[in-house]
Order: sequence, then structure tokens, then C-alpha cells
Amino acid sequence: MKRLYYHLILALAVAEVVLVLLSWLLSATQTEGVTSLLSSEGLRWFFGSFVSMLVSKWLVWLLLLSMAGGCLWQSGLLKVSLNGYRERIAFRTTLILFLLYVLVIVALTAVPHAQLLSATGRLFPSPFSRALVPVVAFGLLLHSAVYGWASGRFTSFADVIDSMSYGLQKAAPLFILYIFFFQFFESLCFVFS
Repeated sequence: MKRLYYHLILALAVAEVVLVLLSWLLSATQTEGVTSLLSSEGLRWFFGSFVSMLVSKWLVWLLLLSMAGGCLWQSGLLKVSLNGYRERIAFRTTLILFLLYVLVIVALTAVPHAQLLSATGRLFPSPFSRALVPVVAFGLLLHSAVYGWASGRFTSFADVIDSMSYGLQKAAPLFILYIFFFQFFESLCFVFS
């Protein structure tokens, strides 16, 4: 799997270099609608908007889901065994918490005039639909932490934080891929705008 990441990142880096050269050649031939990334305008755009081109909801979603995934993996909730007493209690506690979580979400979205519905009373688009990924990530994180504590896999708050860090560590290649992809995509949009 790592080799796939490496090949994708290399392909995006090569594509960016080709795009820079192609934009320079096309603008030198005065092709209409093409802006060179090597021109003063292109360089100002690239350096001036590098951070803003990477900041998006996709990055936040990737961060949240990585942390939740790490906690889910380290808590043992993916490999529940109901053999021991402690595991059964942990699973039941997590199941009750899950039902309460779903009940709260339903109360905030399904009843008429609910707080997370849109002004027109719709679920899509609404504040809830815009926060769906964070709601899922928080739910995964919460239930994983509770299961981890109840089952004895987590013995302190530091263990929960370490599990979130584990998720970020495992997702690190995705962050690099994200940076290269969005940088190439935004450069492509700039060149051919």
C-alpha cells in the first residue's frame, strides 16, 4: 500500500513540473486563457496563496477521521471478543452510549423545527449535513475511548491521546498525498483559468 502512495506522490510531483513547463511554453506562444506559473503573476499567486489553497474541509475531515480511526483501532472495538466479563461490560456500555448518541442526533435533526435543520426545515443542506463527518468522527472517537477505558486497553487519558496520534501517524502518507494533489489541482485551475 505504501508503494502506491509513493507512486501517486511521485506522479503528482512530476505532473506539477510538467504543468509549470507547459504553462510557460503555452504562455510564450500566447495561447489564450493560459497563465504561466513562472510569470511574475504566477509566482505571486503560488507563494501568496499556498496556504489558502491547502486549507479546506477535506483537510479537517482527514485529520478528524485519522484521529478517530487511530482510537478505534487501538481501543480494540474493531476486534470485540465477548469472552471476558470486562469485554462484555465494555461492549454493553459502548452500545448504550451509542444508542444515546443516536437518540441525541435524532432529537437534533428529526423533529420539526430541530436546531440542526436548515431554515427551510430540510436535512440536506443544513448545519447537520455540513457537520456530518465531524459528527461521525466524534462518535467514533467517543465510543472507542469509552470501550477502551471500560475494557482496560486504555488506562489513562494519555492512552487515548496516544491512540489519536497513532491514527495520525498511520495516515501521514495521506496528508502528503493531499498536499501534492491539492497543490497540483489549484495550479491546474490557475494556469487554465
